[in-house]
This record gives sequence, C-alpha cells and structure tokens, in this order.
Amino acid sequence: MSDREFDEDPTQVAVALFWSKRADQRAALADGGLAGGAARAAGHMNGVRDLVADIFMEAGVSRDTIVYEPFLPGHFRARKKWDMAIRYKGSLVAAIEFKSQVGSVGKNINNRFEEALGSGADTWAAQKKAQAYGEVPPWLGYVFILQETEETEKRNRSVKALFPTDPVFAGMSYSERYQEMIRRFMADGIYQAGWFITTKVDESGQVSYSEPLAMATGRAFRVAVQGRVDYVRSVIDGTS
Repeated sequence: MSDREFDEDPTQVAVALFWSKRADQRAALADGGLAGGAARAAGHMNGVRDLVADIFMEAGVSRDTIVYEPFLPGHFRARKKWDMAIRYKGSLVAAIEFKSQVGSVGKNINNRFEEALGSGADTWAAQKKAQAYGEVPPWLGYVFILQETEETEKRNRSVKALFPTDPVFAGMSYSERYQEMIRRFMADGIYQAGWFITTKVDESGQVSYSEPLAMATGRAFRVAVQGRVDYVRSVIDGTS
C-alpha cells in the first residue's frame, strides 16, 4: 500500500503506517507475534505520534521543543515516562500518551483504563500538591487507536458487580466503553484533549478508520492544541 494514495488525509497515512509497522514487527518476531510481542515492540504508533508533533508545530511550537519519552514528575510516584512532551520557555505545553489495542480487548480493557487514569491523576496530583509544573498547569492529551472487530462492537456486555454499576454502561460495547472513558476523562479534567480512532483491515488489505467520538476527533484535537499553544504563549510572552 502506497502512502501516496492518502496524501489528502494525513490520518489515513498514519493509520496505514500503524498497520504496516505492526505487520513488519510481527514478521520479524520468532514466534510470529503469538506471544503478543508485536504489541510490545516500539514503532507502530510512530505515524500517529509524528502527526501529533506536526499538529503542535502547525500551532506554533518549534520542533526542538518536542521531547519523546520524557520522565515527568508525579505525586504518588517520583516520575512517570510519557510518550511525548512539549515545552515552551520552561513551561509544559502538553504531555501526550499514545496507546492502542489490537485483539484481546476483553482481557486488557481494564488495564488500559487503569494506566490512563493513573497517569493523568498522578500528574494532576503533583501539580495540586506541590505545583510541580509551576504557574502554568499541565495539559494532558490521550490518543488511542482501537482495532474494530466483532469483539469490540458486540453490545450488551455484562456490567454485573457486587454493588449497582452506573446505568450508563448498560448495553455498551467495548468500543463504546472506551469512548465513555475518554469522554469522562475530558469532562472531569483528567485529560484536556483526546483523539479516539477505530480502524480495521479488510480481506483485500484495505485500511479504513473512523472517529466515532465527536469530542475526540482529529479536528477537535487540532482545535484544542491550537488553543493550548496560544494560551501558553499569551501567559509566557504576554501575546496571543
């Protein structure tokens, strides 16, 4: 598949690269990826990561302010490695997490929730308890790619628990639960921006994607990034 087919849609290019990188990693593993090594190997999210970096640069930051895999301070733990951070004159413009889920959703969905919640809550606790990030508060982004399968789209998953669960979750598919997670993260100020992408590859090898959560599309993410960059520059430089 040639990237030239998708020049008009950078998200399609990034998603196609996600799949091609996963295929390359799987082929390179001795067990063909049966032990989950393709998910652990680095690189399959690089296309989306680079697209997000471009979005920040288009919003007005320079490339040398973007740091990959930085450690940032926490409160409940000393530090946590994020996937990307952007700095401007000593202030944190943004910290971004990039996560994906391909297969085995039922086994891993709670792990993804807990990772995301822990990272966000710990960062905000560090700010509230010790002003770890100074006068300009943190701004956190969460970018997630989910493989669309029968498993992710099947509705009426069990919500039984020892005590009554939130009725909002009744009938939701795994994909819808992920969307609700991001929606609540943003509504409660744990993450300030989200980007949720579902994707699949058909029998012919054609890659497609969708953005089912209106508040967490690429367009919404771009608008949020621009607003954040403008805000930080206005605070630091006194200009818009």
